[in-house]
Amino acid sequence: MSWHYTIRSNDGLIAQHVPTKDVAWHAGNWYVNAKSIGIEHEGFAAKGTWYTEAMYRSSAKLVGYLARKYGIPLDRAHIIGHDNVPGTIPSTIKGMHWDPGPYWDWSHYFDLLGAPLGGFGLPGSSLVTIDPDFATNQPAFTGCDSPGTPCAPRGSEAVVLHSEPSETSPLLKDAGLHTDGSPSTMDVSDVGSRVATGQQYAVAEVRGDWTAVWYLGQKGWFHNPKNARVAKPAIGWVVTPKPGLATVPVFGRAYPEPEAYPANVPVQAITPLPYTLSAGQKYSSAGTVGSEYYYAVTFDAADHVVVKGKLKYVQIQFGHRIAFVKADDVRLVPAF
Repeated sequence: MSWHYTIRSNDGLIAQHVPTKDVAWHAGNWYVNAKSIGIEHEGFAAKGTWYTEAMYRSSAKLVGYLARKYGIPLDRAHIIGHDNVPGTIPSTIKGMHWDPGPYWDWSHYFDLLGAPLGGFGLPGSSLVTIDPDFATNQPAFTGCDSPGTPCAPRGSEAVVLHSEPSETSPLLKDAGLHTDGSPSTMDVSDVGSRVATGQQYAVAEVRGDWTAVWYLGQKGWFHNPKNARVAKPAIGWVVTPKPGLATVPVFGRAYPEPEAYPANVPVQAITPLPYTLSAGQKYSSAGTVGSEYYYAVTFDAADHVVVKGKLKYVQIQFGHRIAFVKADDVRLVPAF
């Protein structure tokens, strides 16, 4: 394991370990690692008390500086947690990171970045930004201290999704995390049925005080009453399958087509994840990206090769994690 920076809990000290020009191995996804800067925050994801004000302020100052230097948009599609990084192929999904967990205050963090979340759309928008009140939003997670044990009540950035507009209905299914077909759980590490502050989702349906968004090919319902909104109207772009396509594959990395690889670089398979993006569904878009694979199996930079393909992908907010779809498979549609 390696990462670029560490932020200390008690005083916010910043330590750098890897130059930002170099790739570090921190997110469990080589494509994402090759395109990102990794910042680790001291602590345990199930123990929100590690996230101090000193840590938030130092981290935001660092990220603000890096964003200005490298032109990184200050939004939750580009400033992501390890818990938002997708598995590369079906077999790696279960082993992906879930930090910083549901007790990291993304709303406060983006306030410190000078880029407050939410509040930019019109009522009735077909796109929403998740933005609960951190202090009063306290989902009943389990497993912080031991498996199945209720966690201490604590403010959270996470909003839990249900399969029907009812608190007693089952959580959604995540075919990558729960391969036996069972629903997701309230375990603090189970990200299979929760949305996070700042993330944007396309509205699938509204029934009274309940809102459904498209999530891993399903409708995910959350309580969103007028006097205590946990999601705000947003504006942006969404993707949906092109006419004539019943489903389109979803990927955890944006790799090039086989023809793009030179003879000395092994072709990397373009393997879909075990989810369905079907006609009629919509997912928030973070824009189009080119296909790329960074071949680097030794420490000698002279042996490294950046393979760029003609394939284009669109980054989407597909579940709790981001994902990629081929640009040729989808339409980009404005949401407002």
